[in-house]
Amino acid sequence: MRSDKLIDYNIFVPSVLVMVAISIPFAMYESESLTLLNSIFDYIVDVFSWGYLWYGVILVIAGLYFAFSKYGQVVLGDPTEKPRFTLFEYASILIAMGVGSTIMRTGMLQWTSVANDPPAGVSVGSAEALLWGNAYSMFLWGFQVFAIFVMSAPAMGYILHVKKRPLMRISEACRVLFGDRFTDGWGGRALDILFLISILAGASVTLGLGAPIITHNLSNLLDMKVTFGMTIIVTIVWVFLFSLSAYLGIEKGIKRLSTMNMYLAGLFGVFIVIAGPGVFILNYFSDSVAFLLSNYLDFSLNTESVYEGKASHIQSNTVFWFAYSATWAMLHSVFAAKISKGRTIKEMILTYLLAPTMISWIATGVLGGLGVHRYLAGDLSVLELVQEDERMAAIPEILQTLPFGEIAIVIFIIVALIFLTTTLDSTTYTVAAYTSTRDMSKNEPPRTLRIIIAMIITAFALILMRIGGLPPLSVVSGLMGLPIIVIQFILIYAAKKMMDNDLAWNTNIRKSQ
Repeated sequence: MRSDKLIDYNIFVPSVLVMVAISIPFAMYESESLTLLNSIFDYIVDVFSWGYLWYGVILVIAGLYFAFSKYGQVVLGDPTEKPRFTLFEYASILIAMGVGSTIMRTGMLQWTSVANDPPAGVSVGSAEALLWGNAYSMFLWGFQVFAIFVMSAPAMGYILHVKKRPLMRISEACRVLFGDRFTDGWGGRALDILFLISILAGASVTLGLGAPIITHNLSNLLDMKVTFGMTIIVTIVWVFLFSLSAYLGIEKGIKRLSTMNMYLAGLFGVFIVIAGPGVFILNYFSDSVAFLLSNYLDFSLNTESVYEGKASHIQSNTVFWFAYSATWAMLHSVFAAKISKGRTIKEMILTYLLAPTMISWIATGVLGGLGVHRYLAGDLSVLELVQEDERMAAIPEILQTLPFGEIAIVIFIIVALIFLTTTLDSTTYTVAAYTSTRDMSKNEPPRTLRIIIAMIITAFALILMRIGGLPPLSVVSGLMGLPIIVIQFILIYAAKKMMDNDLAWNTNIRKSQ
């Protein structure tokens, strides 16, 4: 079969055209676009903060309900078949997809944003502000964000592995609610186009904003300025890696990179604890977890309504974080559904809630603990460094304080690069699967299509990095979370309705149950 017959142009072409249409004005009028979009986002923060906060809490409750109710024992696939991956492989893939390289940045520096702009009543740079900072960084990588990522997956996994529907799409999962006419018509197409636009925009932003994590460490290591040429070289290497991984597929590419990086990241963390201020890091990690658990409801629901003035970093950033996470929610759920064949709904949800959270908290404790120690010891003016134009430049400065600092930077670059790769190879693979006309319940997406998707994402990112328009696009990605939230709740209900109609908790469970 010819490869061009394997692409659904009805959703693929409109999505790319919309991306081009919104990117051109952003590039031509970057500052004006950014001002307008930020004003819209600030308005949402003022008016709808409570909604985003409750959205995260409600999805955690929904996840626990699905996991521990009769629906949790439903198997995504043939109950007599073994899961596609071992639990370690499965968790590693979900961690790589869910956490990605962003944890390398936020784990090291997120605490500084809170320490410089703490909640009302807390002094800047104080001991309490430092605890708020690291605990908040852990909260960002906690149960709410991973519930956002996974809670559309039951519906997608059910249509793919139980219903054996050929197309792995949002519209297909909504068929049980809206019927054939909507699903096969413009309504279903609109849902699928919205999914693709949000993912192409988010992936372009990830590629564009992820490169500085690498380039600033290289700059420090090689003692040279960050240039667009360096960015191009890093991006080309990165694109080659994630294109190759996506081309090889889940077993030969994505799984191997994900599991390898788990070991490498673990060794890097052990090195920091042993070579760095290990006792302080362990103590600070314990304090951060205790502070987080003691203030979890405060982080989750506080809008600072009785305080006058500008919203603190915690309040405004939490809303943006949940909004931005919502734009990625469908991608994570589609990918999680694809790799969850043979897993129960309970296994899928709890693995995504617990495994990335645990790894993220450990990473935040180690990376954040190192930075806080250097600040408290007076070795480095970290809070001043991050207020300069290039925040990423603070990361190599912190790593340089370790014994064998240059080796630490090299390892950091490798781990970050692989995390970036596993995020975008999963993205590329999922978008290819989504736009393919192949039967995704039986086949993998065409390799040619995976490469085409990788090239399109790269082209958007490089052009916007060069001529401008990337910051506005990142805000748009956050704003696109609003319609995605509505779709999420629709899919949660669709999953319940499909299982109710099929009595799946009786017919599609393991014999031992």
